[in-house]
Amino acid sequence: MINFDFEVDATGLQCPLPLLRLKKAIMEIDSGNVVKVIATDPAAHLDFGVYVDQAGHALLHNHKEPERQVFYIRKK
Repeated sequence: MINFDFEVDATGLQCPLPLLRLKKAIMEIDSGNVVKVIATDPAAHLDFGVYVDQAGHALLHNHKEPERQVFYIRKK
């Protein structure tokens, strides 16, 4: 299990809302902290991947479950 500092529950939200929630969380935490994001939007992994690459953050782990995806992202 990965330790995290902040959790974003984007369950039931569709693009671009999960990404906007992630961006807001990233702005609120300190560098080096980890955000856990729970999303049901099937395209979330694409949106998060592009954002993390462009912003320089680190995608520590992500996994798919039957009804949701879980992401752990460390702020640069």
